[in-house]
Amino acid sequence: MAYKEEDYLMLSGIQHFSFCKRQWALIHIENQWEDNLRTIEGNIMHSRAHHGPLLESRKNKLISREMRVFSKELGISGICDVVEFVICKEESAGAIALHNREGAYQIFPVEYKHGEGKTNDADRLQLAAQVICLEEMFCTEIPMGYLYYGTTRQREAVEITDEIRNKVKMICTQMHEMFSRKHTPKVKRSKSCNACSLKDICLPKLMKNISVHDYIENKLKDKDI
Repeated sequence: MAYKEEDYLMLSGIQHFSFCKRQWALIHIENQWEDNLRTIEGNIMHSRAHHGPLLESRKNKLISREMRVFSKELGISGICDVVEFVICKEESAGAIALHNREGAYQIFPVEYKHGEGKTNDADRLQLAAQVICLEEMFCTEIPMGYLYYGTTRQREAVEITDEIRNKVKMICTQMHEMFSRKHTPKVKRSKSCNACSLKDICLPKLMKNISVHDYIENKLKDKDI
């Protein structure tokens, strides 16, 4: 199945969806957003990644910043922080030719994140989605990408396995189904809720104890008294 361009969803939503489906729906269906310290630090990190020329040549590589990518198969589009085109041998796996450039190149996306590496797959899934987009756009195979974390100032090499690819495809299918129904699911409260910038909009405590409808009715009754 190939999605139409007007039906593309945001690639960055994959990270939100894997973290919390309700968070994803509040942002991408209801257009709700609120910053906290974590999101502000993340924005600063991304601005640093995008600082510099859009295309830069360094020794054996070309560095492309803020590259727009898409996938008709997944029905997503977005922006890669950095995509590196590294000179390689023509027989190297995934080697491609670039217009007006001599030699062969391998492609590696680099996603910038604040903080440290995470135990969950949210960041890796977003990176894998970028890889799938680049593979489709350049008709090649990309076996790995990198996550750069601001706190450790180190890259984490991520192998893009069949397992993580299939998980990305499953998530994209679920996102499209949920978006088409305009469905915002109820929350399952966890410790992660405390770190979410939307907790005051989502109201996880409220949803756990009483429905929003009943809460409003009770508040109205209190005012009448």
